[in-house]
Amino acid sequence: MKKKLQSVLERVKDPETNMAISELGLVERFRYYPEQKKLSVFLNPVRPGKVCCSIISSLLLTSTLKNLMNELQKEFPDFAVERAQ
Repeated sequence: MKKKLQSVLERVKDPETNMAISELGLVERFRYYPEQKKLSVFLNPVRPGKVCCSIISSLLLTSTLKNLMNELQKEFPDFAVERAQ
């Protein structure tokens, strides 16, 4: 399980920097619920300083997270993948 999760984090890249999510530290942790077939993704908070940067960062983050969720769903097709709040 850990190897598969790490593989996904290394495959998904930030479109602006082309760095892997694993390098950027966007994901704090995962929680795996085998009996419920659920995988939750906990993110580290991202707080850019300026409003213009905040809007751009938010758009890039949304795109990157969408890619992450898609890759996790491909890797774990039998699981419900969700972003933990």
